[in-house]
Amino acid sequence: MLQQYGIVAVFLAGGAATAIAALATNWLLRPRGNAVGDKVATYECGLDTRGPTWVQFKVSYFLYALVFLLFDVETVFLYPWAVRFQVLGLFAFIEMIIFIAILVIGLWYAWKEGALKWL
Repeated sequence: MLQQYGIVAVFLAGGAATAIAALATNWLLRPRGNAVGDKVATYECGLDTRGPTWVQFKVSYFLYALVFLLFDVETVFLYPWAVRFQVLGLFAFIEMIIFIAILVIGLWYAWKEGALKWL
């Protein structure tokens, strides 16, 4: 049993070593001089920017995208259940009703907080 944890530890150590090696290589090969001129200019689609370059976006766009992503991923869990619905029985049906109830409560909360309001 400990051998299985050893394999997981080896993979975790290998992954950490790979990430550290990539960061170290990037740090060693980076340009050392200070950027001047066009290197520090803001670039947007080949046009010079007018006005402030740091424009704040409405956070509601990101909330809308996160809610969409959340419910999109949750529907992936519904598909295997629907395929095996006949075999799973009453217990799985009750679990799925609870799961859908949690989703409905989450949708109601997002609606109440205005996360689904586009404008």
